Amino acid sequence: MSEEKSLDKRNDMPIKRFADVEDEHEQGAHGGEFAEMFNDSIKQLQVGEIVRGVVVQVNQDIVLVDVGYKSEGVIQASEFLNEEGELTIKVGDEVRVLFEREENDRGYIVLSKRKAESHLAWDKINEAGGEGGVIEGKITGKVKGGLTVDIGIQAFLPASQVDLRPSGNLDRYIGQTGMFKVIKMNRKRGNVVLSRRVILEEEREKLKEQTIGNLSEGQVVEGIVKNITDYGAFVDLGGLDGLLHVTDMSWGRLNHPSEILKVGDKLQVKVLKYDSAKGKISLGLKQTMPDPWQDVADRYFVGAKVQGKVVSLTEYGAFVGLEEGVEGLIHVSEMSWTRRIRHPNEILTIGETIEAIVLGVDPTNRRISLGYKQTQVNPWTVVGDRYPVGTKIEGQIKNITDFGMFIGIEDGIDGLVHVSDMSWTKRIKHPGEIYSKGQTVQAVVLNIDVDGERLSLGIKQLSPDPWSEIPSRFRPGTRVTGKVSSVTDFGIFLELEEGIEGLVHVSELSQEKLATPKGFAEPGDQLEAVVLSVDVSDRKISLSIKALQTAIEKAELEDYMGSQKEATSNLGDLLRGMKNGDN
Repeated sequence: MSEEKSLDKRNDMPIKRFADVEDEHEQGAHGGEFAEMFNDSIKQLQVGEIVRGVVVQVNQDIVLVDVGYKSEGVIQASEFLNEEGELTIKVGDEVRVLFEREENDRGYIVLSKRKAESHLAWDKINEAGGEGGVIEGKITGKVKGGLTVDIGIQAFLPASQVDLRPSGNLDRYIGQTGMFKVIKMNRKRGNVVLSRRVILEEEREKLKEQTIGNLSEGQVVEGIVKNITDYGAFVDLGGLDGLLHVTDMSWGRLNHPSEILKVGDKLQVKVLKYDSAKGKISLGLKQTMPDPWQDVADRYFVGAKVQGKVVSLTEYGAFVGLEEGVEGLIHVSEMSWTRRIRHPNEILTIGETIEAIVLGVDPTNRRISLGYKQTQVNPWTVVGDRYPVGTKIEGQIKNITDFGMFIGIEDGIDGLVHVSDMSWTKRIKHPGEIYSKGQTVQAVVLNIDVDGERLSLGIKQLSPDPWSEIPSRFRPGTRVTGKVSSVTDFGIFLELEEGIEGLVHVSELSQEKLATPKGFAEPGDQLEAVVLSVDVSDRKISLSIKALQTAIEKAELEDYMGSQKEATSNLGDLLRGMKNGDN
């Protein structure tokens, strides 16, 4: 420092080149004094000193600097290039340089700007206290393992010492100017290691003490978003972090904190809870704003039509944003009068603006029930006008079940044909036996239940009920022939005509007592019998082979005996006689 002060005193004097002094000596009586002063200044310059000089010439390769010596000094132009390769010096600029050695073979003294800066930087580091000292610098670039900092010389800033928390993006620090602590130095090797984190930690600790002293529950404070997670955000209140949970960010639905916050945002937050022992602070953002649910019933009443934006879709419904912090739910069952919606995305999309009807308001539980289908005409209220009972319709089979099948009448409206309404005569166990999905069929409207949204159809009703004529066609005593359709434990069914069957009970098969019908006949056999009775309500015809045999035998016997009594050919009369006890 003593050398530099002496140089400063010397350099405060007008800097004159040797030729200028010679001219003055020749021109004035005091020329001897100037020459003596000039010679004194030359004697004081020594190799290794740092001196001030003035740029007198700038060339492509070299820069000439006048430092008050008998000859000008030369410096490589590369020492004045910036990061873009541009010269940062011009004629007339003052610079500090190191007097490296006396005249070279071209008559110039050799100077160095970089070495001067290095000497000055090391002096500055020593003045700051060396290791443990604090020095100002500018982050200039990125290298392996950290950053470079210009403190007059290039110092190294490890990545772990850049910030309070490690950051993967070091580029964002380049260009920043700040204070750094010297944590390691070696002048001989020219190495200096710095820390920015230590400075930040010390500052943070001071702020933390101030914050703790002023912090209390219920207080509204300013903070900066420091980090964002799935469950919330950490807010720096001034050396002390508080947790702002996602549920305390907005009165409305929020899927992720990043929807409304980003790192670096300044916030006004409320201290909800402060545990000084554990150092934990719970913060609230929504608590700094009025709760919109307090008077929601005054703004949304049952039956009102509202407009909102679809903000979320779930399997059970869609949430619609009505205003900031207020949402309503459209349940999947309230989306269509006719369609069976499996997921709301079949008719709604996130971000879509829609109209809905308020179905219910529950401020206590913060719920508003909305209806989407209620904004449209319910087709079930007019289906009776379009399809009165008795109307003949045609449609495609949409679905087949054990109990029936659904026929599409129009978009979203299906009618059910129960298995019992498919045929007057056939016993259908499953509709799939005679119908298939996609098949087009005709049917008749039997009933309309508007409240239950049900439409009953019938296929057999397209034709008259054949059982209405059965009693007159199959009177008791009528002799019939039928094909065995099935043999059961209790009797044999005979198909008298298509769809019309009669049962010969096991007791009516033969005059001999049979334990089982099996073996008496096989399906497909033709048998004769006589009608015993007809039950239209249960659609049953009782037949008897035994009675037919008895009647035939009696008629043959009477004919054989030559009875004086007129023989009858009417089996019905014979049977009635048998019933009346006429043997």
